[in-house]
Amino acid sequence: MIVLTDNQHALAKRKAAQQGISLSEYIRRLVDRDLEEEDAPAQSITALFGLIDDGGSNIRENKHQMIGEAIDKYYADKGL
Repeated sequence: MIVLTDNQHALAKRKAAQQGISLSEYIRRLVDRDLEEEDAPAQSITALFGLIDDGGSNIRENKHQMIGEAIDKYYADKGL
C-alpha cells in the first residue's frame, strides 16, 4: 500500500489515463524505471512524476477551479 497526496493521485491518474493504462500499471512502470536506473544519480520526487514548479500554480487561490477541472476531467474520462 502506498499513500499519495490528493494532488499526486489526481495527476498520476490523469497521466495513466493519457497512456491508456491503470494507475497501478503506471506506478509499477515508474518503479521499474527507477529500479533500472540504480546507477543514475538520485532525483527528487517531482522528477519522478514529471512535475515542475513554474511558479504558476497557487493552490490557495485556485483550489476551487482546480478541483472543478479535476471533477470535469473525471466525468469526461468516464464518458458522462
